[in-house]
Amino acid sequence: PASRVYVGMKEKTSRRLGIDSKTIVLPEATTEAELLALLAELNDDASAHGILVQAPLPSHISEARIFASVSPDKDVDGFHPVNVGKLMTGDATGFVPCTPAGVHQLLLRSGVELQGAEVVVLGRGNIVGKPMTAILCQKSDKANATVTLCHSRTKDIAAHCRRADILVAAMGVAEFVKADMVKPGAAVMDVGVNRIADPTAKNGSRLVGDVDFENVRGVAGKITPNPGGVGPMTIAMLMQNTVRAAEIAEGNAA
Repeated sequence: PASRVYVGMKEKTSRRLGIDSKTIVLPEATTEAELLALLAELNDDASAHGILVQAPLPSHISEARIFASVSPDKDVDGFHPVNVGKLMTGDATGFVPCTPAGVHQLLLRSGVELQGAEVVVLGRGNIVGKPMTAILCQKSDKANATVTLCHSRTKDIAAHCRRADILVAAMGVAEFVKADMVKPGAAVMDVGVNRIADPTAKNGSRLVGDVDFENVRGVAGKITPNPGGVGPMTIAMLMQNTVRAAEIAEGNAA
């Protein structure tokens, strides 16, 4: 259900911007070979400038193999090993994963000082945690932060969080970050999306982030709401990557 909502947002934003968006919905029983064949067709289709495969995939399909089969030049999600490698080495010609790119823009456009900042990233996933770490530690006037990456085996996560000038929560644990874990005045970026039971809600549940927003907002200097904070920026970065992919394909890239 969460993926269906996300796909709908992509389609709506594409239409608003004049980007031709086509969604191909396949049965869960689709084989990996069938999906690879479809992606090969799209790679060869000059009218398709960007391709993304909506995760999660059925258990019988390898996400790593599928992501690696998308042409790096059309990989607007930034998951292909070539683009991952470019991000790690500071090569700006690759595509950056949309969610961490959106968090980066939120920090920059909100006037949060990154140079020399102590950043703690919660979660070591390939979609957010690892690329977020790579973005913020780059030798750049838009980064140069000192980044600590925490995960489920990190000792005393709360102690790490309390020294962070910038805290990025991407663990996928509902309201994990509490007020006593946040440094007063810190910028808190809530990436997680979790559905919890709520008998007062129409469908019996509601979406929350990885941060206990109502209590943390009184401690943080800046904080993203969730939903409505990082999510729209993820869509914006996807659109930006798609436009750039089209410009590159047409030979009009700056």
